[in-house]
Amino acid sequence: MAGLLSADDVFKKAEDAAAAATGPDEKALQIDYQALKDKFRAALGDRKVALCHINKFLPEGYEDQGRFNLVLLTAGNVVFDIVIGDSYFRYDVVSVGQLDKVQVIDAMWDNKEKRREEPFLSLRLMHGEEAHLLLALDDEERASLLAFAKAVSSARNPEK
Repeated sequence: MAGLLSADDVFKKAEDAAAAATGPDEKALQIDYQALKDKFRAALGDRKVALCHINKFLPEGYEDQGRFNLVLLTAGNVVFDIVIGDSYFRYDVVSVGQLDKVQVIDAMWDNKEKRREEPFLSLRLMHGEEAHLLLALDDEERASLLAFAKAVSSARNPEK
């Protein structure tokens, strides 16, 4: 299948996101990139990734875990929620079939820095008491999130 990503391809996206995850008043991420590449290879093995959504800002509840996260959907409909920080790497794995609920929220949030309300889109993938969140604040991120929602919805609830 064309367009599928390997563990090394996903690592490259994470490497690029790590550089972008540093705010103007933050210390740059201190990541051992070779070790990070090895962690992606170990986590994904030879699985092929169909979709990759990078959250530029950590969702609420993830703040103490890292600097940014990405959510992957493999060609076999398995979700990986990966959080990356200076010396932190964790991932959760859940099959799309194990999800209890898929929720899309299209709403406004109060951006206190800019002193105005701005649109956001979120996708919550819930199973048990866990929730995996994809966030979108701009058009490019919205397209990625909506593609993810469509793929998950189609895998969970195919039309007959």
